[in-house]
Amino acid sequence: MLGRRLKGLDHNFLLVIGITLGLNLLVLSSATANMNADALYYVKRQAMWIVFGLIAAGVITFAFDYSRLHRWHHALYAVMVVMLLAVLLAGHSAKGAQRSILLPGGFDLQSSEFAKIMIIVCFASYLSRRQGELQRLKDLAPCFLYFAAPFLLVFIQPDLGTSLVFVVIFFGMLYLAGARPSLLLKVLGGSLAVIALALTLHFSPLHLPLPLKDYQLTRLAVFVNPYSDPQGDGYHIIQSLVAVGSGGLWGKGLYHGSQVQLNFLPEHHTDFIFSVIGEELGFLGAGVLLVLYYNLIARAQTMAFQARDTFGRLIIGGIIFMWLFHILENIGMTIGIMPVTGIPLPFMSYGGSSMLTNMIAVGLILNVYLRKELLLF
Repeated sequence: MLGRRLKGLDHNFLLVIGITLGLNLLVLSSATANMNADALYYVKRQAMWIVFGLIAAGVITFAFDYSRLHRWHHALYAVMVVMLLAVLLAGHSAKGAQRSILLPGGFDLQSSEFAKIMIIVCFASYLSRRQGELQRLKDLAPCFLYFAAPFLLVFIQPDLGTSLVFVVIFFGMLYLAGARPSLLLKVLGGSLAVIALALTLHFSPLHLPLPLKDYQLTRLAVFVNPYSDPQGDGYHIIQSLVAVGSGGLWGKGLYHGSQVQLNFLPEHHTDFIFSVIGEELGFLGAGVLLVLYYNLIARAQTMAFQARDTFGRLIIGGIIFMWLFHILENIGMTIGIMPVTGIPLPFMSYGGSSMLTNMIAVGLILNVYLRKELLLF
């Protein structure tokens, strides 16, 4: 039975995941070579999280039929809200935000990372029960309310980056569930217009107060011209641009990037891991990673089309939108075309919560694909 199930997996998808994880450990070994007395300290920890993630993905793939999540979605939603509330009440503060729970052994559990997967599953269940009922604005109102609690709990941590991921998941899954594209564009366009007006009034003499921290507002503005504050909020972007630009076609070689090895580039093992690739592996190395991501998304999309029901398609679709935004935003901020929001690059940035979340997503995709036929087992 297990052999039959293993044969039923998408081996191309697994190959892409395996190559990406191997590239992650290779690049991370260079990015963190001078960050600890033990040159492999971060690599060992990341490898540990990869192993945990592979175990989690395997359990999720084989242990149950994803359709059971339909019955569990209320409990899952409640657990998600409790986890996010726990961060606000007893979370660990770092860098001006309270986003994680400190566990024994110095591990930070970022509830908002796992909340992304939970809301995808819960919203997929919610939308699959409302097919054909998303054609008018009043039909979308309950959907906004359903998303409101987890979104606001993440937003007030404050975690602007993950909040934006929630927004992308929300509109992406509504589109996949059959909501009228013209209606979604009107809602999204109206929302963006309100945000643009609010930002304009905030930076005008009126100084309209906004529910954002000063550093978040500065990040949203400074990416347009990072040289307006080269030693402050623009520093990250400038150093990243220098790193990526100096890599050229072939790169400077692993362990030889000046921006990385001399620690000019901040957060180069987490938020700016793509800059390490750009400097040390060059355009070709960055291109290889983009090809891997393309194949990852393409295989996931194919598996979504083959899912046996709307619930399964929406789960995979939500994960695809999550990955796409993470990839576009993270790479975009490293090359100066997107604001710095601090969201990780999937399967590449250092971090246990992010790696576990992405591996759980892999498990869910494989679970749906493995059961694409009702009478497979």
